[in-house]
Amino acid sequence: MSNLRFKVLQQAFEKKPIEIGCPKESTSSYYGKYVFGRRQMARYLSAETYKEFCAVLDNGAPFNRNIANNVAVGMKNWAIDMGATHYTHWFQPLTEGTAEKHDSFIEYVDLPGGDVIEEFSGKLLAQQEADGSSFPNGGIRNTFEARGYTAWDTSSPAFIVDDTLCIPTVFVSYTGEALDYKTPLLKALHAIDSAATSVCQLFDPSVKKVYSYLGWEQEYFLVDESIFAARPDLVLTGRTLLGHESAKNQQLGDHYFGAIPARVQAFMKELEFEAYHYGIPCKTRHNEVAPNQFEIAPIYSETNLAVDQNLILMSLMHKVAGRHGFKVLLHEKPFAGVNGSGKHNNWSLGTDTGVGLFTPGKTPEENLQFITFLVNVLKAVHQHNALLKASIISATNAHRLGGHEAPPSIISVFLGGQLSSILDQLEHADKEQAIIFDDKRHMQLGVTHIPEVLVDNTDRNRTSPFAFTGNRFEFRAVGSSANCGCAMIAINTAVAAQLRAFRAEVDEKIASGEQKEHAIFEVLKRYIHESKAIRFDGNGYSDEWKMEAERRGLDCETSVPLIYDAYTSPLSVQMFEETGVMTRTELKARNDVKWDTYTKKIQIEARVLGDMAINHIIPVATRYQSALLDNVYKMYKVYDSAKAQRLSEHDNSLIEELSEHISVIKQNVDAMIEARKEANVIENDRQRAIAYHDTVLPYFDTIRYHVDKLELIVDDELWPLPKYREILFSH
Repeated sequence: MSNLRFKVLQQAFEKKPIEIGCPKESTSSYYGKYVFGRRQMARYLSAETYKEFCAVLDNGAPFNRNIANNVAVGMKNWAIDMGATHYTHWFQPLTEGTAEKHDSFIEYVDLPGGDVIEEFSGKLLAQQEADGSSFPNGGIRNTFEARGYTAWDTSSPAFIVDDTLCIPTVFVSYTGEALDYKTPLLKALHAIDSAATSVCQLFDPSVKKVYSYLGWEQEYFLVDESIFAARPDLVLTGRTLLGHESAKNQQLGDHYFGAIPARVQAFMKELEFEAYHYGIPCKTRHNEVAPNQFEIAPIYSETNLAVDQNLILMSLMHKVAGRHGFKVLLHEKPFAGVNGSGKHNNWSLGTDTGVGLFTPGKTPEENLQFITFLVNVLKAVHQHNALLKASIISATNAHRLGGHEAPPSIISVFLGGQLSSILDQLEHADKEQAIIFDDKRHMQLGVTHIPEVLVDNTDRNRTSPFAFTGNRFEFRAVGSSANCGCAMIAINTAVAAQLRAFRAEVDEKIASGEQKEHAIFEVLKRYIHESKAIRFDGNGYSDEWKMEAERRGLDCETSVPLIYDAYTSPLSVQMFEETGVMTRTELKARNDVKWDTYTKKIQIEARVLGDMAINHIIPVATRYQSALLDNVYKMYKVYDSAKAQRLSEHDNSLIEELSEHISVIKQNVDAMIEARKEANVIENDRQRAIAYHDTVLPYFDTIRYHVDKLELIVDDELWPLPKYREILFSH
């Protein structure tokens, strides 16, 4: 029992669930308690300030410094009443996480004695300075050009964490370039609002605004913190670089939607209570497919708010898990041989008149509008499928995509049988032709009469990375550790650009004398034909689909560094610049950050893998080998040569097998180190990332294969690392 592995296992299995009592009051009574929302504003702001600030939030009214000063005073008073002593601008740098610098509310009073008071001005609320060169910036800021600014995002409410008032902000450089995810996201949301509203007004002139909505589904693993601490790879990389799969994992399907383990249930319960305090509308919790894998999902929200809430929740998950003796794993593929974790992004659009633009309607106008937005999304996804893949790919998510558990690294759209049939018939229909459906309903394509379009009622396609699910699209390829903003920037911008092009084409036809409905119909017919390659309802895991996708001209690149090239393609640059979301300089800088991040993650994993193989595994394997050799030696001491040879045959075979695995591991670790050294001298970020992908990463699987073989033959009492059966079945 001197082996650390056994000690941590004992600690894990001795832990009991923490008793979590339900609040005595209803959820609605404390929902949003730590958020400076409308209820809090109404109490802490004057009636005039509250009215003016609501006009800013709801209608985009001009925001002046007097409003900022008045809001700052009310926000400070609320925060102090809630126990806050500090404030921070909370922003989202290009690190996939969040950042904050805490300042106290106290200021000196200009009186003898140096007294202090709590003070918070509109200036401090609206803008602060951060070091723009210390965060990833892709060369936009040099060390000697450090100035960057954070600026208040009024559309996302401030909130309190522990003793600190957190103010959601954008983060930009001194010269105005975005250094974060929030800035381009807000611009993308403005672009989709403007473009979609313009198209909606073809059908309903009363529409004044279109909202982008997001509902994320956060998958994650829970691992006992004692076991976690005994795995250097989990501690330093978030995934297991070594480890043979357990004899039992998920093959029986008994974990999915099963009874939630008691310790996990207590964690989930407290996490939900915490989330409700922050106005995060958690709705669903359940066991996921893999052992020790779970999911939490909220009711959908406006996209900017939903992104912020997901980042808050991920932070809460780590904090609450610690109180229950767990570590949360948000890595997309922490364990080989079982499902990885995604963060499905359910994306939709809706008008200020209450109409869901991806919801089939009951009138001709509603259904023509529905088909219009559906087809334009298909056109956008087809045209920018490489960019959408680039928006969700990473060193970590690459391990998950393409396996028989997650969408493939080829973007396609699943519509289901009924909608696919409708579009196929629309593509070949004349203006006055009717389409008869199996259920005897029909849709007149003279655009003067379109009865109700039925929502597809076939099975959902879990292999599709971008699936239509009745009233929204589910972007299933997003990774569990990702900032949702990255994918939402890409899809909202792509669709905004497409809707702008659609409106321009329709207007041109109308100006030439075409009837509005016929103009819309003719443009949609062409779009359906041009985007047909993106529609795929079959098995996305199959090799046949990979070959078919290539024939269709879809992007099939699998190298992460090369996938990022889509951001700076002429098509992407034109789209981002024309919509005002990002400039060529910002796109290039983000790619430099992505390439550098990819390199560093593979570099860290290579170092950890080499250390574990040489300093943890080989010494144990050689110790076991020595024990076997000693046993063989003793056989020859006790028995005659023939009998000793016969009795030691098994040991000799193991000794030879051990030697082979040890030799291969050492050779490959040495070769991996040399490959890393050669890659490190490459100065260009892109080329260095490519070198790490092509020359360093390939050694991982070979080293792991031989280490995992050793795990099967080395004495279990000697093996130093907690095994999969122990990590995945301890809760």
